[in-house]
Amino acid sequence: MKSNILKSLTALLVLMFAFTANTYSQSASVKSSSSKLTKKVLIVLSAADTWTRADGSKYPTGYWTEEFVDVHKEFVDAGYKVDISTPGAKKPTADPKSLEVSTLGAEKAVAFAKYLKSLSTTLSNPLELAKINMDDYDAVIVPGGHGPVEDLYKDKDMGKVLFAADKSKKIIGAVCHGQAAFLSAVDSKGNWLFKGRNMTSFSDSEEIEFGTANNAPWLLASTLRKYGANYTCGAKNWGNYVMVDSNLITGQNPASSIPMAKAIIEVLNKKQQL
Repeated sequence: MKSNILKSLTALLVLMFAFTANTYSQSASVKSSSSKLTKKVLIVLSAADTWTRADGSKYPTGYWTEEFVDVHKEFVDAGYKVDISTPGAKKPTADPKSLEVSTLGAEKAVAFAKYLKSLSTTLSNPLELAKINMDDYDAVIVPGGHGPVEDLYKDKDMGKVLFAADKSKKIIGAVCHGQAAFLSAVDSKGNWLFKGRNMTSFSDSEEIEFGTANNAPWLLASTLRKYGANYTCGAKNWGNYVMVDSNLITGQNPASSIPMAKAIIEVLNKKQQL
């Protein structure tokens, strides 16, 4: 009788130990897998291929190639998965001027065209902006070109993405004219999401020097100030200038694309180390 009781107790202890060990193993496995979550960022591109000027004429535009390619490459090289989204899932158009040798120089023009070709399938099948869930991403980034001042600045789905990103403290980045997208983030009471925030963008003086200020329906830097942004820019046109304000990281112009992307990656890396 006593022997049977001892055998039963021994068997029970063995079962308890096995259960505890298995539970610990599963817990460790979950912890291990959660520490290897896929790093993902979203790039939102304009779907516009023309910019409607003040007199109603159409100016060929789209996204600025350098700002997209440089940002995309920085994140890919840093080990991030990059998704591309546009309004209506429409294939985005590269601003033709942003691929010209006269704009870039021969070496960059060839390199950028080759990079876009390597992404032709992805660019032809962007995600629909209206279906984006910011819970899936660490950051949302908007490159420029004059496209965003044609569509993203008034796109309600763009506004929803920005509100969702800011609410969950995801990184919001934009460069050059990409900051036009910020103008879409106005709530039902007329409150602008980014009022009082520190930011930069393509400056009015750069717009003038670029030759597109005359006949522009509105100028981006002036409009950001009008909405309530604490806007600053670099002392010299076309130089690298990046502004970091908590989860809001902005670059002034094409030269600021890589520095802006690196600043975002640095912030994300610090978050992952916490």
